[in-house]
Amino acid sequence: QVQLQESGPGLVKPSQTLSLTCTVSGGSITTNYYYWNWIRQPPGKELEWMGAIAYSGSTDYSPSLKSRTSISRDTSKNQFTLQLSSVTPEDTAVYICARGSKPCLNSDCDVLTDYGMDYWGQGTLVTVSS
Repeated sequence: QVQLQESGPGLVKPSQTLSLTCTVSGGSITTNYYYWNWIRQPPGKELEWMGAIAYSGSTDYSPSLKSRTSISRDTSKNQFTLQLSSVTPEDTAVYICARGSKPCLNSDCDVLTDYGMDYWGQGTLVTVSS
């Protein structure tokens, strides 16, 4: 059974870089044809897809976050990471990693239905505050 677990600081100061790691067990992040996603949910708002890294190592990002987002991986540790730079209090959210079975090729994608998400992490709250 695949399990995903987020880790990283729960508090980040404005203008700094948010960095989170998703550790995967029970399955390899290089296995064809899966996609490893980062999503977030600010308080009172809906889920927002941030980006993903594919089994091949290629990446894709939400247009609204692309300029500030970087997803990478460490295959030796079976981990993938999220870095979000220049954060503001608007970036305060629960951050979640999840495995998907397909990319979403639409302009408006629903996180719950359009990515074939089958395994989810529990989420971790990151607060951006000085």
